[in-house]
Amino acid sequence: MTGRIPQVSLAMTVFNEERSLPVFLESLAAQLLVPDEVVVVDGGSTDRTVAILTAWGNSAEVKVTVIEAPGANISEGRNRAIRHAQHDLIAVTDAGTWLDPRWLKELVAAKSNEVDVVSGFFEPMWFSWNERLFASVLMPLLDEVDPESFLPSSRSLLITRRAWAAAGGYPTWLDYCEDLVFDLAMKRAGMSFTFQPEAIARWSSRDTWRGCAKQYYRYARGDGKSGLWPRRHAMRFAAYALGAVGFLAPFGAVPRIVLAVGFAFYTAKFFRRAWVRRPERWFQVLRLLAGVPLVVVVGDAAKMVGYPAGLVWRLRRPRRANAA
Repeated sequence: MTGRIPQVSLAMTVFNEERSLPVFLESLAAQLLVPDEVVVVDGGSTDRTVAILTAWGNSAEVKVTVIEAPGANISEGRNRAIRHAQHDLIAVTDAGTWLDPRWLKELVAAKSNEVDVVSGFFEPMWFSWNERLFASVLMPLLDEVDPESFLPSSRSLLITRRAWAAAGGYPTWLDYCEDLVFDLAMKRAGMSFTFQPEAIARWSSRDTWRGCAKQYYRYARGDGKSGLWPRRHAMRFAAYALGAVGFLAPFGAVPRIVLAVGFAFYTAKFFRRAWVRRPERWFQVLRLLAGVPLVVVVGDAAKMVGYPAGLVWRLRRPRRANAA
């Protein structure tokens, strides 16, 4: 695409992204519509993140501003980047992504005078078997998304400065799920959303079981801190409690069979995701499908630990959390 109208600022925050930055910057340079400026806030990286960004900025075709803000969390970093941005149309993403060449072009194409927020989509990428397993099972498919209720991740987003200001910026009191709280604040402020599934940012899951569990623990803790999805989390606790009672209590075989069938229905969408993203070789397909139940259980266990931790945090800081 020729020309850069409307003018767009790309805002993002980073922390110790030395490993992922080269892939991200390569995808950013390959955009069919490049941003007019890139504003990056570094939260105090101890690796070569700042050096890589500075070197790339010196040779890039766009203006690159790197702001060092040690100790800034992701919300503080994004808010500071947006405040520093020169333009009123702002794209937001993460350094740990690979942007499809049409990403920014599709976001901007979906923007109209009636739209304040363009929600892009995200798809998995992987460099190891564990990354493939976790992403294949846990990341939603496009046909699972309801465009009317979809809350975009800030790894693939286009907003107006007006929308950001109306929401009061990203919630700096929150370390995870901050983008969902931000989305809900924009909706409460009456901002208009549209979904652009062709604006794709790819990202990889964790590459260890411990890392995956920690990630979903943090997501659930963020839900608890912000009071998000209480019914969903309550139903998860109830389902596993019922399952434990059914299998451990001295009942007959029939209740256990019913519970097993129920678990099969519960995991069906996860098996479907894995099947859609299956590898070509049959033994790898079997290996992938065999891992589905364990991934689901580990993820749920992490959430059932994380959500109460978030609620405790919320109860101890009611004024701060209830300001969301």
